[in-house]
Amino acid sequence: MTHTSIEITAELVQELLHEQHPDLADRPVRLGARGWDNQLWRLGDDLAVRLPWATDSADALLRKEHAWLPALAPRLPLPIPVPQRLSEPSERFPHPWIVTTWVPGSPADRAPATAAESADILAAFLTALHQPAPEGAPTGRNRGGPLAEHAEGFAQQLSEATEHGLIPDPDAVRAIWEDAAGAPEWSGPPLWLHADLHPANLLTADGTFCGVIDFGDLCVGDPAWDLAAAWLLLPDGATERFHIAYRPAPDAATLRRARGWAVMKALVCILIGHAGDQGRPGGKPSWGPPGHASLRRLVASAAH
Repeated sequence: MTHTSIEITAELVQELLHEQHPDLADRPVRLGARGWDNQLWRLGDDLAVRLPWATDSADALLRKEHAWLPALAPRLPLPIPVPQRLSEPSERFPHPWIVTTWVPGSPADRAPATAAESADILAAFLTALHQPAPEGAPTGRNRGGPLAEHAEGFAQQLSEATEHGLIPDPDAVRAIWEDAAGAPEWSGPPLWLHADLHPANLLTADGTFCGVIDFGDLCVGDPAWDLAAAWLLLPDGATERFHIAYRPAPDAATLRRARGWAVMKALVCILIGHAGDQGRPGGKPSWGPPGHASLRRLVASAAH
């Protein structure tokens, strides 16, 4: 991450609102979260301000959200943050930033989904999202394409996790990836993907999903990329229920590819969790448990 040299504070957010959205400037401002690309500041009870702070790509991701999410949101069965205002760079803050709706809930890495019906809710959301995209829809940052493009990265992640003693059976993990990489590629139309369904981007309440956030990686591609989230986000025993509820029913090749993506994402979560346990920058201890649980489920199901 490349953090901006500008310290983002509640006072700065209020100053920026006074400059570009004075009708919102009297609302209370408080920190909501610091993500990979943006900081999120609560703006009253129903709005939020998202400001780039840590990556060079954050500016473009916010503009993408502003351009596409208002049209997508009405057809989705879960609340998402809908951009309301786009704010241009200024002398005070040299990046674009947006005002969005606030989606209440707890991140799933801290409050995992525990209810069986969470499989139905996730399936309904992805069924509604995974529709053919219009001409000019954005392509992904190495997301939604063939698994073969990620073979080197997968091998490095598996090697690193194994060296740290985090993977009980690396051969079983490698076998799942190799089977997925050998599956036929997606031949259907480019479908809308969230493309970043990790545990911190799903919100929960009362044991099930109540919102989806952070659409910065919104793109088109193979639905298997998003379908991998079932292994990472659902409680034990719910993945099959998810596959039954998702429409159209995924074919065998798509499920194989989804398992490959799930293995890779589980490794990422395990490594980020381990970094958090070690107190290293960018680490998140809460990501380790869902990564380990996902890998355990994947390996167990492959053995049957």
